[in-house]
Amino acid sequence: MDTRQIRAFLATVDTGSVTRAAELLHVVQPAISRQIKLLEEDVGTRLFERSRSGMALTEAGEVLVEYSRRALRELDKARMEIHPTSAPLAGMVHLGLLPSSCELLAANLVQALAQRYAGLQVSLSVGYTDHLAAWLEAGELDLALLYNAEQLTHLTLEPLLKEELCLAAPAAQGLSLDQPVAVAALGERPLILPSRTHSLRGLVEHACAVAKVPFRLAAETNALAVQRDLVVRGLGWSVLPAVAIGSELEQGMLSAAPVARPEFARTISLALPTTRRTSNAVRCVAEELKTCIASAVFDGRWIGAQWLQERPQAAAA
Repeated sequence: MDTRQIRAFLATVDTGSVTRAAELLHVVQPAISRQIKLLEEDVGTRLFERSRSGMALTEAGEVLVEYSRRALRELDKARMEIHPTSAPLAGMVHLGLLPSSCELLAANLVQALAQRYAGLQVSLSVGYTDHLAAWLEAGELDLALLYNAEQLTHLTLEPLLKEELCLAAPAAQGLSLDQPVAVAALGERPLILPSRTHSLRGLVEHACAVAKVPFRLAAETNALAVQRDLVVRGLGWSVLPAVAIGSELEQGMLSAAPVARPEFARTISLALPTTRRTSNAVRCVAEELKTCIASAVFDGRWIGAQWLQERPQAAAA
C-alpha cells in the first residue's frame, strides 16, 4: 500500500462517496476507485460495502481507519521536520488537557501560538488521565497534561505544579479556601464523585477508610459540568480542585475549603511518549503551554496551585 491508496481510502471514509472523495482530492472518480481496489487487494479483504446510499465501512475497514490516520499523521510530521530549519514551523500538534483546567488554558494557549507561530495549529482534546495516557500511547496525542501519573513508565513526565483538592459545597455552607476542613467533613453530606475508575474517587475512598469516616454517595458522574451543577443545586457535596469551580466561587454559587491531609493534593505533569521522537513543533507547544500554566499560577487564576519549577521569564513579565 502507498500514501495515495491511504488518502483515497480516508477521503472516501470522510465523505461517504467515491464521487465526493474524488472532488476532495481533485482527481477523477476512476482513480479513487482504482486506489481503493488496490488497497483491498493488498490487505486481502473488502473495506467497504457499496450501496446506492454510499460507501459503508466493513469491520476490516473500521480497523484500518485508525491505523491509516495515524500513519498519515506521522508521515506529515516527518515531512515538516525535513524542511530546512529556517522554514517557519507549521502543521498540527495534538494536545490533551484535563477537564478541570482546560477552560483556564485553552484560549491563552491558542492566542500565544497564533502570535508566535502563525503556521502552527493545535488540536485540543479533553479527558481524564487514564484516557489521555491511552491516547498518547496510541499516537492520537503528541503531549498531554496528566495528574498523579508516576506509575506510567511508557511516558516521560515533567512535574509542573501541585494543586490542592477541596471540598466543594453550596455557597450557603460558608466554606472558605482559607480554612481547611478535616477528612471527617466528607461524611457530613452525600458526595457527588467520579466513577471508581477515576483516581480522585479512589483517593476519597482510601482517605475515608483510613480515617474511619463513612461517606454516602449521592451520584457518580465523569462529566465535570454535571458534577458542578449537582453541587450548585444542593444535591450533594464534592471533591474538586478549586480551579475547576473558580467561576462558581467568584459568582457566589459555591463555597470550598481545602481538605487538611497531604494526600488531598495532586501533581500535574507534562507528559510525552517515550516511543516517538519529539518534533520541534511539539516542543514549541510544550514551552508555550508551560508559560501559560505558570502565568495562571503566579497571577492567582489557578487557585490553590504551587508551581514546581523555575519561573519562566515570560510568566514573570
